[in-house]
Amino acid sequence: MKRIATSALLCCAAMAWLAATGTVIAAPAATPWSLLPQPAKVSPAGSGSVDIADGAAVSVRGADREQVQSIAERFAQRIADTHALHLRMAASDSAHPAITFEVNPAVDVTDDAGYRITINDDGIRVAARTPRGAFYGSVTLWQLLTPAGWTRGAPVKVAYGVIDDHPRFAWRALLLDSGRHFQSVAEIKQLIDWMSLNKLNVLLWHLTEDQGWRLEINKYPELTKTGSCREAAGFDSDLTGSADKPYCGFYTQAEAREIVRYAAERFVDVVPEIDLPGHSQAAIAAYPWLGVTGKRPAVWTDWGVSPWLLKPDQKTLQFVDDVLDEVMQLFPSHYISIGGDEADKQQWNASPEVRAQMHKLGLANMDQLQGWFMQQIATHLVKHGRTPVGWDDELAAGIALPTSQVVMSWHGDHNERIALAALKQGHDVVMTPQESLYFDHVQSDLPDEWPGPPPAGTLREAYDTIVIPKGASTNEAQHVIGVQAGLWTEQMSTFAHDQHAVFPRVAALAELGWSPAGARDWNGFLQRLPAELARYQALGIGYADSAFAPAYQVTAAANGGFRITLSNQVRFGTIRYTTDGSEPNPKSTAYDAPFTLPSNATVRATTFAADGFPLAAPRSQVLDASTLLSRDGSALATCSKQPPSRLQGAKPAQGTRPVYSVDIGNACWLWPNAPLHGVTHVEVTAERIPWRFGDEAKDAVVHGKTGAAGAFEIHAETCTGPLLARLPLDNAAQAKGQIRVDANVAMLVGTGMRNLCVFATGDPRDGQWALARMAFSK
Repeated sequence: MKRIATSALLCCAAMAWLAATGTVIAAPAATPWSLLPQPAKVSPAGSGSVDIADGAAVSVRGADREQVQSIAERFAQRIADTHALHLRMAASDSAHPAITFEVNPAVDVTDDAGYRITINDDGIRVAARTPRGAFYGSVTLWQLLTPAGWTRGAPVKVAYGVIDDHPRFAWRALLLDSGRHFQSVAEIKQLIDWMSLNKLNVLLWHLTEDQGWRLEINKYPELTKTGSCREAAGFDSDLTGSADKPYCGFYTQAEAREIVRYAAERFVDVVPEIDLPGHSQAAIAAYPWLGVTGKRPAVWTDWGVSPWLLKPDQKTLQFVDDVLDEVMQLFPSHYISIGGDEADKQQWNASPEVRAQMHKLGLANMDQLQGWFMQQIATHLVKHGRTPVGWDDELAAGIALPTSQVVMSWHGDHNERIALAALKQGHDVVMTPQESLYFDHVQSDLPDEWPGPPPAGTLREAYDTIVIPKGASTNEAQHVIGVQAGLWTEQMSTFAHDQHAVFPRVAALAELGWSPAGARDWNGFLQRLPAELARYQALGIGYADSAFAPAYQVTAAANGGFRITLSNQVRFGTIRYTTDGSEPNPKSTAYDAPFTLPSNATVRATTFAADGFPLAAPRSQVLDASTLLSRDGSALATCSKQPPSRLQGAKPAQGTRPVYSVDIGNACWLWPNAPLHGVTHVEVTAERIPWRFGDEAKDAVVHGKTGAAGAFEIHAETCTGPLLARLPLDNAAQAKGQIRVDANVAMLVGTGMRNLCVFATGDPRDGQWALARMAFSK
């Protein structure tokens, strides 16, 4: 066995101690530059630097002068906006400019998107073969001028050296779902700006859904006249102003062209997605003959998977061809996505006409019929010089996809077996596993986590995404063309929520897509992230701080006091705290081990980077007689042991909208080891949320109803154990927003620490109860 030197043991022990206390110092940064994504090759000189101050000259030279001039001007404006340094555009023959952009097709860089930045006595030179490379060089240069701890308006020292850079993958994408909830043109432009500053180059624009058709099609005006509006069910009424006012929105063809133009200036390719044959209820609501039943459904107001599929016949195929012809006129992208996911075939199976067609075509099942349908559509696109893109669902069902199709693999389970199968069939593959790159998923189990489905997609899980499936040969691996994150918007009704979901996880996505595998390092990423967060802040991005936010563990201490343990998700930064309720600052007490406090105190804690930049907003913990006798719903386990969804409640007259941890379809929670000694009373705060969970209805758990409107029941040890309290809901079931119900507690002999089960009786499909808080008192 290899011996480890004592110094190494001490180092490891120190790191273990720091990890346990929540204050970890990662390995020092390898270069003087804090860049993200990490470039392909960095070569610092070791000494020397260039000073860039107000009035520094920027010059453009070489080919494609007009386009590169525009790139340089936008770079200078970005520096002014974020750093308050005002650079001066100079003539191309200006002597000794501080910064030079030069495009030369013969320059020695890798890839048309590659660039070289040289920093020496002659200033800073960005060289590229194409304007695209010059743009990415400008992004890195902006980062060089906004290093860790920069001060607005102050000159910047940029260390001498050379950066040679180019992307690892050609497809670095964010999917934006505009079907469930609609974003304005201005918001999409802003998102494209921010994407491009993370070196992403594909916006997969999800434009059609069961809940709304969002793109104007001239030949079929009802698609937007009827299909773009739905009843303002649930909390959509808050967006429209009234439950009687429908939730509507679509993009005109002129607006779509403007978004494509704007994106192209920033080297982002807009790939439209027209989802087929599923996720089509809004289209069938507009034109019922597109469906199997001939009936006109409403535009869907539920979430989940709708059973309304397009009818797989020639008339429908003509409709699809007509739609795609207009789509191809609007979107010059080489790629067009045709979906193919989550096609619930219950209506196809129930239709004699569809079954007859399946047999006529010599097909064995409905999955093969979907494969035939998608093949016809793919052939139409290929005939027009486009490449079809679609999801991996049919491949997961064992059906071959059109050979020309790029596969977006979202089934990341079982060691990426579906992606591997696609590669072995010869498809180009985009990796977008839902487990780590679906950015609608919650980011933590913090009590203030925003709404979203489980399981949590943490910053670390995004960074550790498998991009080359295990078992892929060298040749097969070359068919992985990129990575993509999904921003699905069932629970994301505002652009503020979109930002919170995307950032900073997009930084992990950026490094997955851009940086060479050997250049990626989690600790290095964490070291470089604070400077990137400061840039996000300067850009006005409302990013999530979930990865760095202090989390509290509070237990009983001697003499009625409390023992406080602090940590954060990534175990990075220094947690600093106060005990008088004041806001922590970089000089506040640093957390290094659990501590004790008496009752009637308030702890506030924040995580700071080494330069004093706050990595998270302060979180507070009140310590009083109720602290150990009460629990927020987010601190309780689900009875199914499955991770809960985070669901919004109704907007109160004052204050912020509550968010609850809920196992959809099962209003049941567990509190292990509840301290019940001496308690006599319990109060439950809860809210009934409208049921709009689509296909999850089949898995609902119904607890036998007690009373006309049901009740909350609290049982000891198990959900069928002794009843400690029943809290009737007769006077609260019809209330909008939070309600409070209380009851006396029937104490058991020898009661001390008890496992508790609390559930709402009745059928959750009549209204899903969410538990905000349960509090005992003596």
